[in-house]
Amino acid sequence: MTQTPPQPLRVVAVSGTLSSPSKTDALVDAVLDELALVLPIERHVIRVSELGPLFAGALTRDQLDERVERELCAVEGADLLIAASPVYRASFTGLFKHFFDFVEQYALVDVPVLLAATGGSERHALILEHSLRPLFGFFQALTLPLGVYAHASDFTDRRVTAPLLQERIRAAIARGLPLIRSSVDEKRRIERAVSGVGDELDALPTPTAQDAAPVRLYS
Repeated sequence: MTQTPPQPLRVVAVSGTLSSPSKTDALVDAVLDELALVLPIERHVIRVSELGPLFAGALTRDQLDERVERELCAVEGADLLIAASPVYRASFTGLFKHFFDFVEQYALVDVPVLLAATGGSERHALILEHSLRPLFGFFQALTLPLGVYAHASDFTDRRVTAPLLQERIRAAIARGLPLIRSSVDEKRRIERAVSGVGDELDALPTPTAQDAAPVRLYS
């Protein structure tokens, strides 16, 4: 029997930065690039800096511009979500939160989410645990064990250059692979059962013990 090529994962990244180009965008790109080295992915990036003016004044989803609705559907249909925001007034940006206010409450149940954030110094690193993780806990999403926080000195000309940050990105992906694999396999099993197709699953790479080893979280 001919083996079907692995189906690319639908990876959607939401960057909550209000400026472009930005360190948050650079971090998102670095995570996607590293992810593409270990998994077949179909990437899609939503930048709040571009989309914000189209939904900032909306109060309900039926008031949204068509483009915003398409992006919300992309988030709700993702196999893996990357949620990234700069630290602003001790939390994520308001437009980042406002965008997720329109996401259907149960659309992200058991969806793997890699949390990422940027800030001016290491003092803001707990945004991952105090702001981002509770938000996606509300959605009952599957937040990956290790998030990625980057500060100003990790970048050169808005490119990720710090070896420790690159190591954190690799570790976050390696630690998250078992959860991503489990979630995607189950999602595809359900989709195939509903469509009446066989229950064979596309194999996703399994992380090695070396890839999953503990790593320093901060510089």
